[in-house]
Amino acid sequence: RKYLKMQVFGEGGTPGSCDLLVMESAISARDRVGVQDFLLLENYNSEAAFIENLRRRYREGLIYTYIGSVLVSVNPYRELEIYSKQNMERHRGVNFYEISPHIFALANNSYRALRTERRDQCILLSGESGAGKTEASKKILQYYTHICPTRNNTHTIRERLLQSNPVLEAFGNAKTLRNDNSSRFGKYMDIQFDYKGAPIGGHILNYLLEKSRVAHQNHGERNFHIFYQLLEGGEEPLLKRLGLEKTNPQHYHYLVKGKCPRVSSINDKNGWKVVRNALTIIGFNEDEIQELMEIVAIVLHLGNIQFGEDEEGETHITTGPQLQYLSQLLGVDGSVLKEALTHKKIVAKGEEMISPLSLEQALSARDSLAKAIYGRAFTWLVQKLNQSLAFKVYYSSKCSSIIGLLDVYGFEVFQHNSFEQFCINYCNEKLQQLFVELTLKSEQEDYETEGVGWERVEYFNNKIICDLVEEKHKGIIAVLDEECLRRGDASDITFLEKLEDSLGGHAHFVTHKMANGKIRKAIGREEFRLVHYAGEVNYNVSGFLDKNNDLLCRHLKEVLCQSGNHIVSQCFHADELMDQRRPETAATEFKLSLAKLMEILMSKEPLYVRCIKPNDAKQPGGFDEVLVRHQVKYLGLMEYLRVRRAGFAYRRNFEVFLERYKSLCPDTWPNWRGTLPEGVATLVKHLNYKPEEYKLGRSKIFIRFPRTLFVTEDALEAKKQTIAVTLQTSWRGYRERAKYHRIRHAVIVIQSWWRGVKGRRKAMHRRQAADTIRKFIKGFILRNEPRCPDNEYFLDHVRFSFLMKVKRNLPKSLLDKSWPRPPPSLTEASEHLHRMCIRNLVSDYCRRIQPEWKKQLEQKVVASAIFGGQKDCYPQSVPKLFVATRLEINLKVLQTLGNDNKVKYGVPVIKYDRHGFRARMRQLLLTTSSAVLVQEAKIKQRIDYGTLLGISVSSLSDGFFVLHIPTTDSKQKGDLVLQCDYVIEAVTKLAIMADKIHNVNISQDSIRFAIARGKEGVIDFTSGSDLRVVKTKNGHLSVTTPRIS
Repeated sequence: RKYLKMQVFGEGGTPGSCDLLVMESAISARDRVGVQDFLLLENYNSEAAFIENLRRRYREGLIYTYIGSVLVSVNPYRELEIYSKQNMERHRGVNFYEISPHIFALANNSYRALRTERRDQCILLSGESGAGKTEASKKILQYYTHICPTRNNTHTIRERLLQSNPVLEAFGNAKTLRNDNSSRFGKYMDIQFDYKGAPIGGHILNYLLEKSRVAHQNHGERNFHIFYQLLEGGEEPLLKRLGLEKTNPQHYHYLVKGKCPRVSSINDKNGWKVVRNALTIIGFNEDEIQELMEIVAIVLHLGNIQFGEDEEGETHITTGPQLQYLSQLLGVDGSVLKEALTHKKIVAKGEEMISPLSLEQALSARDSLAKAIYGRAFTWLVQKLNQSLAFKVYYSSKCSSIIGLLDVYGFEVFQHNSFEQFCINYCNEKLQQLFVELTLKSEQEDYETEGVGWERVEYFNNKIICDLVEEKHKGIIAVLDEECLRRGDASDITFLEKLEDSLGGHAHFVTHKMANGKIRKAIGREEFRLVHYAGEVNYNVSGFLDKNNDLLCRHLKEVLCQSGNHIVSQCFHADELMDQRRPETAATEFKLSLAKLMEILMSKEPLYVRCIKPNDAKQPGGFDEVLVRHQVKYLGLMEYLRVRRAGFAYRRNFEVFLERYKSLCPDTWPNWRGTLPEGVATLVKHLNYKPEEYKLGRSKIFIRFPRTLFVTEDALEAKKQTIAVTLQTSWRGYRERAKYHRIRHAVIVIQSWWRGVKGRRKAMHRRQAADTIRKFIKGFILRNEPRCPDNEYFLDHVRFSFLMKVKRNLPKSLLDKSWPRPPPSLTEASEHLHRMCIRNLVSDYCRRIQPEWKKQLEQKVVASAIFGGQKDCYPQSVPKLFVATRLEINLKVLQTLGNDNKVKYGVPVIKYDRHGFRARMRQLLLTTSSAVLVQEAKIKQRIDYGTLLGISVSSLSDGFFVLHIPTTDSKQKGDLVLQCDYVIEAVTKLAIMADKIHNVNISQDSIRFAIARGKEGVIDFTSGSDLRVVKTKNGHLSVTTPRIS
């Protein structure tokens, strides 16, 4: 037993990896979930086997099954995880039978046929109410909007196509006894695709809106969704403008007939948000949305209009506020509207007569007005949607293709069936007739074209029922129209009697009067029975004539033509009042629109989705066998299955069949070189097909028995591992050979190219070298001439050589004075570059210098400015660094000075008295604001920098300096004479801190200084061998200083 590891996709659509026992898994799966195509059903004649296969698949959550190309869909009544974008991608471009049955597979098959065959397609969804037709159509639309290629301007169309559904559902769907979201109108949508397959537009046709639901609903049913959505979700300002209250729908007469204001499965508040957003996306402006909601409010207010009779029997309106709201919303005069609701206008021989309405007539006129306004507003809404979906650029039929989606109301059988059910079931009869004719015709043409004989299957042709309804002069519609046009006392009863006279004896028509005793009990006296393809239905003729006439009295039309609501005024034209012709009756108009629809569908290639409702309780998992059997019968599924199986269960084009199974025969694998018929004949011979199991047509092979196909498929499954290994081996070999050839070819190309590049580059270099030498020699000869084209190369070369030499030999420091010698023509530029280089070195040096060293240099610069070339001891001070202080300062002195007068510098000095010139040891402290003379811990004298007049020193090498102080200052005793071993450092720092750099005086022979009380002292400086300080007889201080050589 061999196992195969493979990626599989279950019918639910979820991918997974599992170990399959190849030969046994397919059989066990078929036993568990049934066959995915009814053509593979062994007992295909058994209705019980058919329904059992449906039950098995439904139990496993597999709601889709094929009958050949027809898709059977069972409503699951719950959300399934099979409609994700991943599943959409999984079905993109896949052949119809290569994947499990799905609505996406059918949609993809239609789309592929559209792209490849360029023929318009249509998908017909049929089934009774609640079978899931509307949801299926939405899934198809979602699939197309996801998988189709995009264009720059198609995103808006995609969104509008999707958003058209919630809008139409809100205004055209309602809850019925069988379906919480039943379509109460027929819809056919064309989706237009361009030549690339992108959706570029759409168009919607609507058929027979059930307007009677506006004024009346059966017990357990509701009015159209939009009424409840507006009341439940509408914003307070909007409802206030419309005169509505966000309250229970029971307050509105038109919403209470069915006694079902709320449904657990419907969220009206959320539905309002969806509809409101959809209207915006589709392109409705705020004014149009407002006026559309006004029409909804108008209908609700009309329902609340009540009438009464006065003593004279005249009818009048008893609800004044409702009339006021109506006139305001319609934009008409209230008195005119009141008269139109209670009187009728008759025009006879050019004269107008106004007569009052009875109470019953007034109520009927009110309901007719509500139905007319809502019905025409719905038609306007569809036209507005078509304008939004219309593609704005002209496309010819050669450039665009169409896929149509038909979603009409399903076959309906209620306890009380009226004119609407009659039209709905007539429509379903026409679609069933189309299905029967197209499927049988297609089957016959296929066998006739291929030259294969087949067994004819008897089937019920419902053309007899369609003729019963629509035949000219004899059909039910013709009799109904004749009775509506007949003058006199025509009524619903006379219409029934006319039917008995015209159709008596017809096999599919019976009335209470014509029926035998057993059937008569089931038919009322005002009813007739039609035996439809889907079963027997009793129709009550009450209201048939009024609904068929569908007339609105002239007086009310005149009022509506004057309406200030733009939608209403567009729906009711003044031309109608001028037209004297009687409009078509509702039944005739519906018959004509159905005829046009049949023409549209006949012009397209059809695909069918047959929807089945599993139970009436709308319960997930529930499977009512009786109900399902009834639907299988009237949908003609067993007949279609027998038709397909009577000939052959499966058929394939030769090319497709050979391509799929050629690996099972050594003669056809891997490629068949002969003709396709010979290849298929060789393959089936190798597969040991018996003559009764298959037939070869002109371009197709027909396989009669499903088991034959099962055996072939099982053999293919067993062969797949060998095929995979063979394909992998071949692919690896091909890939490596291709890689080698690509590399070899690339190497040869690169080598050839490189050799050419090298050769061309070498020749170019030689030409450039010869030109350069020639220009250089010529320029050298003319080097002393003015610049010209002949010598500019040489001069440029000289300039470049010099600049490169300068670049290589730039000075490395400020002390390096070397500089390359320039040619004569570049002397000025060389000097300029030299200056720039020195400036750059200086700038670099300044950027690198430390703050302490910078301060040191600044002080040295000041010292040089003061003493440079004027004092003998200055050269010896240059290499010596200035220090921050020359002594340790007493703590008491610091405390006395305080924090505001911080000491910046201190140096020991000798102070000479002003009179006797006695030498005394002192300390000179320089603070931020003054110079302080200190003896040990006592401050002897403080000189503010602001009062300091100047500083005097000699030009010799002595250490004397005099601080000049104003004599007017009473606190000072005269100038201060000091001697310091660090005179250059001390005077420089004092001059900087006192800002007296320019007030330092250097004397050659003597310094005069002031003594208290206006006296003056003199210090004489002379050169000698030793330093000597003495007081001379003339009272001067004599300083002898050794001269420094």
